[in-house]
Amino acid sequence: MMNAREEYDEGARVIPLKTARPAPEPSGFERRLASGLAFLRRRIAGEYEVDEFGFDTEFNDSVLLPLARAFYEHWFRVELSGLENIPAEGGALIVANHSGTLPLDGIMLTVATHDHAHRDLRLLGADLIYQVPLLGHLSRKAGHTLACHADAGRLLDKGELVGVFPEGFKGVGKPFSERYRLQRFGRGGFVGTALRSNVPIIPCAIVGAEEIYPKIADLRPLARLLGLPYFPVTPTWPLLGPAGLLPLPSKWMIQFGEPMPLEEYDAASAEDPMTVFDITDHVRETVQQMLYDTLLRRGPAFF
Repeated sequence: MMNAREEYDEGARVIPLKTARPAPEPSGFERRLASGLAFLRRRIAGEYEVDEFGFDTEFNDSVLLPLARAFYEHWFRVELSGLENIPAEGGALIVANHSGTLPLDGIMLTVATHDHAHRDLRLLGADLIYQVPLLGHLSRKAGHTLACHADAGRLLDKGELVGVFPEGFKGVGKPFSERYRLQRFGRGGFVGTALRSNVPIIPCAIVGAEEIYPKIADLRPLARLLGLPYFPVTPTWPLLGPAGLLPLPSKWMIQFGEPMPLEEYDAASAEDPMTVFDITDHVRETVQQMLYDTLLRRGPAFF
């Protein structure tokens, strides 16, 4: 007797039947290729959405974040603490120190909230960013917008997580000799925005950005000629040309502090200069102390 997996031919030879093999699983490369082609098809066909600020979620997730994530995970080796202080939903304002000569700290902060707090961070940027055609366009695609009360208030009222760097260019462009010393927090406009929208302020300390492009000089005549707030000179730029734009691989740490609730104030407090000043000063002192604490925990800058 023969089993079901054999057949008998005229020559009395037993020939095993060929069983159908399952189709091989597509490789990782094939899956990425198919996903990339589908992405291009949707872009060409216009089958994607942007919100009123120009935020393109698909483009951000598929193009911008993967590029930034490579630096976040492998170059700067970012460590996070205090993630539990970021609310899972609802409006909140993250207030962080600003540094690094080029504002890569905002990009790394965006990766941190997206990948680990599972929330898109809507950064508020200076006018200059949106005056540069490609940079302004990509910033809009990434979900960021102009640092003004109107846009910030609309985002917070929609329940978005918003990020702001009150030091502005004075922080990101300060010399290396002043590293980790906070500059003035402007006129406290971010506090007024938080008060009007009745959202908590989350202080944030970013350690590591100060070392990526150590600014040792500023070519101010050239900066004025180009309409820039500063033209930095670092140990690698402009000496090494384009290669000098590669940031040094410093070790980064990002700490989120406990939310500062503002329930005890009403919306009218946003118009009281003394109230705004007091809250602004308190936030600044908190971020400064967090910077000192995080620096101690990090230790050497490049290990």
